[in-house]
Amino acid sequence: MGCADGRPGRRGPRRLLLLGPLLVLLLLGGAGPASAHAVLRDADPGDGAVLKSAPRHLTLTFSESVALLDDSFRVLDPDGRRLRVGEPENGPDGADTARVTLPAGLEQGTYTVAWRVVSADSHPVSGAFTFSVGKATVTTAAAALATGPTEDPVTKALHTIARYLAYLSVALLIGTAAFVAVCRPPHVPLHDRLLRTSWWALLAATLVLLVLRAPYESGEGPLGAFDADAAARTLTGRPGIVLLARLALLLAAGAHLLRVSRRRGRYGWTGAALAVGLAATWAAGEHASAGIQVPVAMTSSALHLLATAVWLGGLAALLAALHHGALPAAAVRRFSRVAFASVVVLVVTGVYQSWRGLGGWDALADTTYGRLLAIKLMAVVVLLAAAAVSRRWTALQTTPAVAEPSEDQAARTKVAAAVGGPSSGPPPSPPEPAGPEPSAEGEPDPAHRGALRRSVLTEVAVGAAVLAVTTLLTSTLPGRAEAEAATAAPAVVGASVTDVPFDVGTPGGRGTAQITIDPARVGDNSIEAVVYGPDGGISSVPELRISFTHRGQDIGPLDAALTDKGGYWGNSFLNLPVAGTWEMKVTVRTSDVDQITETRTVTVH
Repeated sequence: MGCADGRPGRRGPRRLLLLGPLLVLLLLGGAGPASAHAVLRDADPGDGAVLKSAPRHLTLTFSESVALLDDSFRVLDPDGRRLRVGEPENGPDGADTARVTLPAGLEQGTYTVAWRVVSADSHPVSGAFTFSVGKATVTTAAAALATGPTEDPVTKALHTIARYLAYLSVALLIGTAAFVAVCRPPHVPLHDRLLRTSWWALLAATLVLLVLRAPYESGEGPLGAFDADAAARTLTGRPGIVLLARLALLLAAGAHLLRVSRRRGRYGWTGAALAVGLAATWAAGEHASAGIQVPVAMTSSALHLLATAVWLGGLAALLAALHHGALPAAAVRRFSRVAFASVVVLVVTGVYQSWRGLGGWDALADTTYGRLLAIKLMAVVVLLAAAAVSRRWTALQTTPAVAEPSEDQAARTKVAAAVGGPSSGPPPSPPEPAGPEPSAEGEPDPAHRGALRRSVLTEVAVGAAVLAVTTLLTSTLPGRAEAEAATAAPAVVGASVTDVPFDVGTPGGRGTAQITIDPARVGDNSIEAVVYGPDGGISSVPELRISFTHRGQDIGPLDAALTDKGGYWGNSFLNLPVAGTWEMKVTVRTSDVDQITETRTVTVH
């Protein structure tokens, strides 16, 4: 909301003008922590390597420490059969390496490796590549090159919903408690219900996250949570320990809330310590716990979450107070100061996290993480518009109806108010206010209070949307890490498949030649060509020739030297010396006198 100090004046507009740019900077920093997922830096054997002898170990090196799964490595032989490999373990160089022992006596051909590990920021990452022993061959395991183990959509959806519910409930829990503790409004039963509901919601979300942790890491369905070994791994791994710590803090927070509620006491320093502890569990279990400047990042992340909770959760508590009735002006002024301080903290931590997560301005438009930040920026523009409307109604609500009220009347005056910057000094006595007159007892006009309540409700709804984008941000590869992955990680290998239709103009002389180049990289490649007839079945032709020309480098034509393999034409040693776009000429002869040549382009990496 806009700044509300109980009176219109010159300081209020200046604060509002300051608040707008600050909130824009806040959104550029994001409402969630940002650092980096693990990035594959090196593989031994390397991606696309052709080895003279079979290796005994496969070692991957990452940009940060990783946790291993029982199924972290899947190695497929040239025929697509899965090999029995040793137990995955961290390599001798440290926790940022993953290593597995390969079977002895690997036969010649191309092997496919699909891997999946859990990065230090608790998010699983995966990838795939190939290497060859003796010579490269056509592999039937191309489908496994995507991500290794499949990502179960049900598990992923449930995990995302639980994470969003956790963000929403912790903001409501901490924000409502802070509003009651700092602003000291009259007792509102809705505040008690908000605290109880948010506590139970956070407890349920944390339990769901703990149960789904194992299948989320492995990419399995929700039933994977009942695997005893996977559950044991969860409870001993860092993400699981963080969630257990959150549960313990929640139980302590529940006992503290119950004690305060029964005695009508204050939350005090115990409540503040519990709030800090809860925020620290997010910092320890998300992006801030890995990457650069971890101590600074974790501190910034915890402060960012606390400030978000005090601001957005405080808005929800304010809305509850407005629904219940009027609010003392002193409570409004205290919340105004706290909200302004929260915005300042959000700006400082948000700008830092923006730099840490994006890495550069290009990432704002070129990465998924940057585009999500842009969406959040648009949401804050709407939030600022609602804040301006709220401030207008707040000024009307807090304008006294009598030019010179008595001290007794001033003490009993109730106002409906909103979040904003701090105020100083008593309000001046203005002339007759615009709009309907308040009652003699100083109660705010119901029409003004209703309008203010609606504008605050709009802010709360937009704030919930901002938290939804935050949930997506915390599971998205940050721009800095995405740029690092593009330069450091081995490229995902995939065969180039090109369909070349042809028609020699004779009955039955139509068909399609399907050309597969694997791995479509500089150096030795395997090429396979299959001819399909007009009915879609495999057709036998007396001759098939393919040549490659690189116009930019004046290379070629290079004959692919295909030989009839009985059902298809192929060659395991097609050498394409440079990367770029190659012109591929395909000549199909269907009889002694009928043939046709078609041209297509292929890209070599």
